Amino acid sequence: MDWNDLRYVKAIADAGNVAEASTKLNLHQSTVFRRLNTLEKNLGVRLFERLPSGYVMTEAGEDFCQAAERIEADISALNRRISGQDMRPSGTIRVTMADALLVKLLAPCLAKFRLEYPRIELEVLISKDVLNLTKRDADIAVRTTTQPLETLVGRKVSSVAIAIYGSKEYLRIHPNLSELNQHDWVGFDESVIDSATARWLKHTVPDVKFHYRFNTCMGILAAVKENAGLALLSCYLGDSDPHLNRVSNPIPELEKELWILTHEDLRYVTRIRTFIDFVASFLGQKIELIEGLGDKITT
Repeated sequence: MDWNDLRYVKAIADAGNVAEASTKLNLHQSTVFRRLNTLEKNLGVRLFERLPSGYVMTEAGEDFCQAAERIEADISALNRRISGQDMRPSGTIRVTMADALLVKLLAPCLAKFRLEYPRIELEVLISKDVLNLTKRDADIAVRTTTQPLETLVGRKVSSVAIAIYGSKEYLRIHPNLSELNQHDWVGFDESVIDSATARWLKHTVPDVKFHYRFNTCMGILAAVKENAGLALLSCYLGDSDPHLNRVSNPIPELEKELWILTHEDLRYVTRIRTFIDFVASFLGQKIELIEGLGDKITT
């Protein structure tokens, strides 16, 4: 048993059901449900009766929650005594993100953060992979995803819209967009293309011709700017580039989510919380760009 087990049980007791408890804990409902079942199995006793009206504590559950409250109070007192030095934002934060997010969205944000919090050092790890936050390969991940890992906690900033783009020069030479199969396309390498994009291409452009493939969004963007063809790009990449025109509405099937994620053990560390709040506030001012809002289509 660990402290998280106590927290989960107390949250379920307070909420009366797993759904509200998981929301309060900022965890997936399946995670809380699984942890409760495992705990009850290990203890050999049921802590809650599962009733249609909700979860009701058994006598053992009441004893467990009383103990949890005492332990929580002791831990809070201990934290107040020993963590005063961490109340001031200082130390090092290792942040991982894809190159496109840094170059097109977050470079100004990180510069402003350093000016406002000079005692915090930033180590930015550019990677398209989700580094292992559990093993502390990084402290924070800024990621576009459709399914963040259940072991991480964080904040969803916005949806990420994706649409079709081409360079102004390419579209001048190839103005007919009624037959997308007749165009050259720039896309992801097969090793990194996601299943939703592959399905959409197969359905919408079954005879698509990829003359360029890349393993990063910035590679695709560079090729499209050089008139290599059409490509699917996040709207924050395409709409912000003066060399490109958007030729479709955002495609709902390809929509992703932008998350700022960290390990649960770090969520209350002052410098981590300060960074997440700062970045979320900055990105909140870019929602229109990230979500591809407004009439940006050029015909």
